[in-house]
Amino acid sequence: MKLSICNELFEGWDIARVFDYAARLGYDAVELAPFTLGETASDISAAERSRIRQAAENAGIEIAGLHWLLVKPAGLYINHPEVEVRTKTQNYLKELIDLCGDLGGNVLVHGSPQQRSVKDGWDPAESRKFARETFQVCAAAAQSRNVVYCLEALTTADTNFINTIDDALQLVDEIGHPNFQTMFDCRSIHAGAKDDLPQVLQAALSTGKVKHVHVNDPNGRGPGFGDLQFAPLLQILQDADYQGYISVEVFDFNPDPQTIAGRSIGYLKGICEALGINK
Repeated sequence: MKLSICNELFEGWDIARVFDYAARLGYDAVELAPFTLGETASDISAAERSRIRQAAENAGIEIAGLHWLLVKPAGLYINHPEVEVRTKTQNYLKELIDLCGDLGGNVLVHGSPQQRSVKDGWDPAESRKFARETFQVCAAAAQSRNVVYCLEALTTADTNFINTIDDALQLVDEIGHPNFQTMFDCRSIHAGAKDDLPQVLQAALSTGKVKHVHVNDPNGRGPGFGDLQFAPLLQILQDADYQGYISVEVFDFNPDPQTIAGRSIGYLKGICEALGINK
């Protein structure tokens, strides 16, 4: 497994500085939120994409991929009943997949709760069909760029569409494409699993369809900043020979990015050392 951190934590930092700092702390990768790089994917020029990719290479760190895909621009929706909205969304997601490929990333994480919830008056079965349509487009585009598109289960407080890892796995099976998989967000899955989180992770990994992991406490802070015990989870990942990224994603940016990034990796590396995991 490889240790990664999400870049939106470093508000106002140039991306090259983020790469350098994360690398010095010992992270293997940085996971990027596209809205921190430009208003839209098309605003990120070929030259800027090259600069970002080169900055990561210069720092000796990988770009894990992209997340928070549909924060901007406005008006996007994966399962909207209007075909024009879905087509616009699908085209934009293809742009993001190209961005990920251009940056040398490996995964895209599809959370974006506000652009997938089934609204009052919408037919749930139709909404699911429309989501499948969008994700089939994403799967084909991801294959063309040799990246994996991962559906993220989110809490019922965030959205009413795909709330458990089993929900996500079912939709992955319905799509049936090797470049469309799922991921495991500890905070989101814990909301439904509670103390059964290790068993839920183990069962999900056994499917072979979990291609990315977010490590965060249910309180929205980093690993080690709350009550969730990550040692059992890292042991399960090690036992499953998980080869992907485990990426620190936080929603509470206090007290500052340096403290969060430093304490998170110190906590994770301490667990790895205690468990004999070579990190």
